[in-house]
Amino acid sequence: MEEHPIQGLMKTAMESIKEMVDVNTIVGDAVETPDGSVIIPVSRVSFGFAAGGGDYQQKNGEGGNDNLPFAGGSGAGVSVQPVAFLVVGQGQVRLLPVDSRALYDRLIDLAPQVLQQLGLAVKGQEERVTKGELNQPPPGYQPLA
Repeated sequence: MEEHPIQGLMKTAMESIKEMVDVNTIVGDAVETPDGSVIIPVSRVSFGFAAGGGDYQQKNGEGGNDNLPFAGGSGAGVSVQPVAFLVVGQGQVRLLPVDSRALYDRLIDLAPQVLQQLGLAVKGQEERVTKGELNQPPPGYQPLA
């Protein structure tokens, strides 16, 4: 069976997309900083593809042969948006988002540390209550003159 012209259009467009989008586009090349940390960019890749065409009869109405004129086209688009940076170093792995929700994500990341500090502070107050030091100023306290 003979290949239809639209197949060639689609094949060319899909091969072009394949060249543009690969794993290195989504998870970028690692960059090492002078302090030994490694930064890896992470991106969101979106793409779209469309192809279409049709066979048309000749103007004079002679449609006796199977090779009717063909008209068609195809197109594709790619969008690459940075999402975050993965930072590996100093004994920890951190994800630093790029978008506007970064503040909320950072607060969620810090929540366990804040709760731990609050727990230590409450425990310290409980110890002061049991020792009868509640009305005593904390160590290192100096009143304002």
